[in-house]
Amino acid sequence: MQFIDTATVLVQAGDGGDGRLSFRHEKFIDRGGPDGGDGGNGGDVVFVASRNQNTLANFRFQKELKGQPGQAGGPTRKHGRSGQDLRVLVPVGTMVLSENGVLLADLETDGQEAVIAKGGRGGFGNAHFQSSVRQAPRIVEKGEDGQALSAQLELKMIADVGLVGLPNAGKSTLLGAISNARPEVADYPFTTLTPNLGVVDVDGAASLLVADIPGLIEGAADGKGLGDEFLRHVERTAVLWHMVDAYQEAPAAAYQTIQQELKSYKVDLTTRPQIIVLTKIEGLDQEIITAQLAELKKVAPKGTTMLAISAHTKQGVQELLRLALKMVQAERTKAAEAAAAAEPDAGLPVLRLQPTEDVWEVTHEGDVFTVVGAKIERFAARTDFTNEDALGRLRDIMRRTGITHALVRQGIAPGQKVVISGRSFEF
Repeated sequence: MQFIDTATVLVQAGDGGDGRLSFRHEKFIDRGGPDGGDGGNGGDVVFVASRNQNTLANFRFQKELKGQPGQAGGPTRKHGRSGQDLRVLVPVGTMVLSENGVLLADLETDGQEAVIAKGGRGGFGNAHFQSSVRQAPRIVEKGEDGQALSAQLELKMIADVGLVGLPNAGKSTLLGAISNARPEVADYPFTTLTPNLGVVDVDGAASLLVADIPGLIEGAADGKGLGDEFLRHVERTAVLWHMVDAYQEAPAAAYQTIQQELKSYKVDLTTRPQIIVLTKIEGLDQEIITAQLAELKKVAPKGTTMLAISAHTKQGVQELLRLALKMVQAERTKAAEAAAAAEPDAGLPVLRLQPTEDVWEVTHEGDVFTVVGAKIERFAARTDFTNEDALGRLRDIMRRTGITHALVRQGIAPGQKVVISGRSFEF
């Protein structure tokens, strides 16, 4: 399956079912009263992180994700069936963003779920509105529309170790030597066109998830080459292995080139714990290896760990894995402690001002008066404007909330239009 790490989909939750207008009709029972049932709720669209998924390729052709709508209410107070939630499997590490870039969900662990679009609530049937003073109501509600949005999906692999370096630095060769991954390996640049993941066993006691991304070149941060497109996959890694080819004419310059690209990325990746790995040392004299490590030490940040390895002969590989495991465990522990410290003490209540849905505003242009406000718009959306009883209920709500008074103060006259949530009626 082709590796796809970005996608755009239209997410549409299910609409709520309409309430039923019905009266009880049975032989020998006079004035049976209202018995219209409520409509069912629409199904949510829920994204679920799954370790069995590793690409967003399924969304190349499946551009619409729709929840099941709720059914309308029935007679004899029968409640309409609610729509089933649509559960969408995505790879672990998938971020869901709105059209304007707001993060809606970050699915970092296997099995984690997030409701991306909420289904509409079902409308009330006329049985719901029966009271001592309203014994035969003809009021019913329409079901609410389910939430709809255009969602941007972006996959960032969750790996312990990320491999970075120039093309042909030996990244794929090393990954193939230490794991069951089988990345393409050849003696020409840009052999790796998509990221590869491999699970690496360390002394039979623990394992590391290693991500190999396409090689970087100078100017990658400005869109040159392939690697910058995939650098998002090492944003979450705990440790970076900076691979440097021992056969480079100037290993130190090669290291500095990649460091500059990591720094120029939207997230400064040079702040991540890093091991400089001098690769392909098979056949080289120890004096040459020592000299190259000394050159790298001059340009690397103080305290950076450096190792020389050979993926073919396995020289230095086990030491690299053990060191990486310790660093990864330390970074994960540090991250967990920071997350725990950031959580507020459950014993100390945190008081925050909550936005109210009761806020509304009345404006007018000519003979058209417009009312905006979350709560009143929701009432209007559930009102059947062809049902005079339902419209009367909406007018009662407007009167109780002060909206009618505000309309009168702005000079509205009988017969002029009132618009709420794109729908209009006469005052």
